[in-house]
Amino acid sequence: MYIVAIAWLYVVFMMSITEQSVTAGIMTFFLYGVFPLTIVLYLMGTPQRKRNRQIREKSKAAHEAGQRPANEAAPEQKNEP
Repeated sequence: MYIVAIAWLYVVFMMSITEQSVTAGIMTFFLYGVFPLTIVLYLMGTPQRKRNRQIREKSKAAHEAGQRPANEAAPEQKNEP
């Protein structure tokens, strides 16, 4: 997904450098590139943030209950004679 974002910023940058004035170029870059892209990337990252929050809550609940979290590896047991 990041390659698409980088490509879009490249296209918008090329559009902005062809504008008649510096102000129009800056406005083009921010209004066509940066602002819409931040909104899209934020919305597309929502499911991952939700999963991370659920994992943290489960881990915290397991820690408070005195249990080992599900994603934590079990300690190795040594069999000494």
